[in-house]
Amino acid sequence: VVSINVRGVDMKSGSTLQGNLHLVDLAGSERVDRSEVTGDRLKEAQHINKSLSALGDVIFALAQKNAHVPYRNSKLTQLLQSSLGGHAKTLMLVQINSDVKSYSESLSTLKFAERVSGIELGAAKSTKDGKDVRELMEQVASLRDTILSKDEEIERLQLLKDLKSDKPTPE
Repeated sequence: VVSINVRGVDMKSGSTLQGNLHLVDLAGSERVDRSEVTGDRLKEAQHINKSLSALGDVIFALAQKNAHVPYRNSKLTQLLQSSLGGHAKTLMLVQINSDVKSYSESLSTLKFAERVSGIELGAAKSTKDGKDVRELMEQVASLRDTILSKDEEIERLQLLKDLKSDKPTPE
C-alpha cells in the first residue's frame, strides 16, 4: 500500500483543498491450493485474500446501500474508508492472466470488478477547510457592528429631533 496525501492552498482566498491517493497492490490474491506456496508466502496470500474478501463485503454493503458498512473487518478497508464511502472518487484497476490455467482466477477477478463497477458512491465534494466560512462569519460580524452603530446614530438623531421639536419657538 502506498498512500499519498496532498494538500493545496489557494494563495488568493487562503482556502485549502486536500486529497488522498491510495495505491494498493493485491498481487498474490490467487487460489492458495493451486499456487502451492508455503511459509511466509502462504501467510501473505492468506492475508491478501482475507483483505480482498473484506473489501468485497464493503463493496457489497455499499452496492446494497446498507446502513452498516463493515469497514472495520480489515486494515485495508479501514484505510480505504474515506475513499470508498461518502464523497470520493474511486478508481479500481484489475489485471487478469490470459493463461488458460488461470481461467478460474481471471473469472473471479472479472466478477469482482463487475460488482465494483455497479456501485454509486454519490457526487464527489471538495474538502475545503473552514477558512471561507470564517471569512464570511467575520464579514457578518462586521456588518452587524455597522448596523448597530447606525442604529445608535439614528437613535441619537431622533433624540435631537425630539428635543428641538419640544423647545418653544420665539415669535
